Amino acid sequence: MKIYPLFFILLVLVSCKEEKQQVPKTLQIGTYQAVLKVNDSIDMPFVFEVLSESKLNIFNAEEVIEVDEITYRSDSIFIKPPVFDSYIAAAITNEGLKGSYIKEDLNRSVPFKAIYGKSNRFEATNKATANLSGIWETTFSPDSEEDRYIAKGIFKQDNNKVTGTFRTTTGDYRYLEGVLDGNQLKLSTFDGSHAFLFTATVTDSSMHGMFYSGNHFKEPFTAKRNEAFELPDANDLTFLKEGYEKMAFTFPDENGNMKSLEDERFKNKVVLVQIMGTWCPNCLDESKYLTKYYKNNKDKDLEIVGLAFEYTKTEDKAFANIQRLKNRLDIEYPVLLAQFGTASKVSAQEKLPMLNHVLSYPTTIFIDKSGVVRKIHTGFNGPATGEKYKEFTTEFEEFMNGLLEE
Repeated sequence: MKIYPLFFILLVLVSCKEEKQQVPKTLQIGTYQAVLKVNDSIDMPFVFEVLSESKLNIFNAEEVIEVDEITYRSDSIFIKPPVFDSYIAAAITNEGLKGSYIKEDLNRSVPFKAIYGKSNRFEATNKATANLSGIWETTFSPDSEEDRYIAKGIFKQDNNKVTGTFRTTTGDYRYLEGVLDGNQLKLSTFDGSHAFLFTATVTDSSMHGMFYSGNHFKEPFTAKRNEAFELPDANDLTFLKEGYEKMAFTFPDENGNMKSLEDERFKNKVVLVQIMGTWCPNCLDESKYLTKYYKNNKDKDLEIVGLAFEYTKTEDKAFANIQRLKNRLDIEYPVLLAQFGTASKVSAQEKLPMLNHVLSYPTTIFIDKSGVVRKIHTGFNGPATGEKYKEFTTEFEEFMNGLLEE
């Protein structure tokens, strides 16, 4: 008789163990800390929240990226952020997820894991020894004549928590979020296209650090506090070369029809030419803004045309990415395929030889009703730049109103 209770206890223990080890078949609702492996010793974290088995939100400071392209195969999950041509492929485990962040067309893969129930981006165990709030004059790759470039750091700090961004002459590094742990700064962002990590040793007046982009690129940077620092005017960096008076191009649309500024659609109208790529987060920010502006003003002799420079390897894939962007943002203006197989700025300039260079994606060209180029704006200051974004939108709308009223 004593055998039966013992057998029953063993059976219950085995059943509990099996139940405990059972791996979930879909994402568990709740918060995850995700980690991308920059190298053997450095992690780039971000946080996401699962709302249902087919929806999640990625958080970067004030930014919320809604993801609804989630599929399951066997014990694996595939998470595709909106717009960008990249994805996370992972096995579902008891702890969360384990796999890779993948960009197939660039042959890049970064080890990835996510821990269920963990909500901190970074841990801060020491009191901050400085306050980074304010403006920082920044130089990336300061010891390299060829690679050096300047930036403007814009940060806010609340106790250990730090948010902000770096603005460059070609755009910004989006919404950065992190901590100052003692004198060690850690900032990161993941937007589906780029995975950025900034680390630095700081004082009240200086920074010395390293910038990592995924696991394929890194460069040093230095910064000093300078509340008066300003970048060069984005309207003076790109211009028409001597001997050229107008923009001219002919590129195909999604139906294979060749389009140019000589088409009836663009005659006697103010035209914005947007040099962009579907892979480019700053271009996404600008496309969102231009889409809204176009819908509100398309009855005022206004046209916009996007010229997409895509690194994806085939024309069909490039057009599929363009259509996905247009569908996601509800873009009503045409987006033409200017180039595929590379996003090289040198190659882009060869397609548009009237420009002195293509310095940045995006670059926006303002053309008046008579076809004259009135301004070329390099880069885009997105919402992460705060006041600078507001300044840009005010300047943009005032300039456009002037062109439309001519």
